[in-house]
Order: sequence, then structure tokens, then C-alpha cells
Amino acid sequence: MDIMDLIKGQLTETVMSQITQQIGASNTQQTANATGSILDVLVGQLAKNAQTQDGSSALANALEKDRHENVMDNLSDFLGGSLQQQAPRASRAANGSGILKHILGDKMGGVADMISNVSGLNTQQSGGLMEILAPIVMGSLGKAKQTNNLDAGGLSDLLGGILNNQRQQRRQSSGNPTMDMLSNFLDKDGDGSIVDDVAGMLGNFLRKK
Repeated sequence: MDIMDLIKGQLTETVMSQITQQIGASNTQQTANATGSILDVLVGQLAKNAQTQDGSSALANALEKDRHENVMDNLSDFLGGSLQQQAPRASRAANGSGILKHILGDKMGGVADMISNVSGLNTQQSGGLMEILAPIVMGSLGKAKQTNNLDAGGLSDLLGGILNNQRQQRRQSSGNPTMDMLSNFLDKDGDGSIVDDVAGMLGNFLRKK
């Protein structure tokens, strides 16, 4: 199972059209361009964190506690805003701003700016798209965990291929200018990984949940 395929499978033409209208973008192609880069960053950081025993356990516990799969089971409610108004557990699972704050910290605005530069969205639209996609990423992981009865080790295996793919793309250096910019911005310690520097923040977030 490829988690990126699972996530993208939820982003049907109808859903992308709805998201495009919701963030006020001009067309779905702009939204799609930005979506690919945002998913690479968010899933990549989750994958990096899940490669440690503590990180994968924290992720599994967070998905179980807040039942993030409910976002996928009620995607129309989430996109319409009603899921966010429900019980605290459901609202936490749908809180894209909160998820992003813990993952990216004070770099959220910088990431949104870079996504804007290459996608044609403005910064506000990019930030709004990030807030929508973060719960969908967590919801897809929650759905995969539920459907396949995955434990922490299973989640780690599921996400493991993501890191290898990203590392291979960086080694080939042919690739995605967006990811090159994001890598330089996020990798403050210069070790070549866009995810190492936020793994601690993400681990703290997941343990607090």
C-alpha cells in the first residue's frame, strides 16, 4: 500500500474543485500544483518521525485517540466545516491549523510563501490549502491503520518508502524546484533532510495528544 496513493485517491476532481472554491483559487490546476508539494512535506515529516520506535508509537496513539479516520469517513462534513464543530475529539482531528503549528512551528508562513511562488496561489490561499490537507493526511493514515489493523510497526513500514523516494529524488537532483527550496528552508542544520529538523516538534505534538 502506498500512502501517497491513498491520500491522492481521496482528492477526486470533485473534492479538488470544492477545495479550490474554498480557498478562493482561480483554477484547480493551481490547487493541484500546490497540493503535490504540500503533501510531500507533510507526509515526509510524518514518515521520518515514524522511523523511530517512540515516533511510530506516538503516531499510532494519536491516530487512535482522536480517531483521525473520521475525517475520511466524513470528508464532505470536514470540507463543509461541520466536523470542526463536533465533539472535542472530532474537532481536534479536523484542526488543520493546530496540526500544522506543531509540525512546522514558526516556519508555516515561510512554507506557504514558497508554495505560492511556484503554484500561482497567493500566500493566504496556500496557507488555507495547507490547513485543509493536514487533517486529510492524518485522516488517511488513520483510515489505513483502521482498515489494515496496523500497529506502530505497521505504520512505520507503511510510511518507510516515502523517505526513500524523497532521498532518491534529492540525489537525482533533477527534480522538483519546489522541494529544493523547501529543503533549503526547512533543513536548518544543513544535513540534507527536510524532515530531521521538525521531527522533534512533531514527536512532542504526537505525545501530547
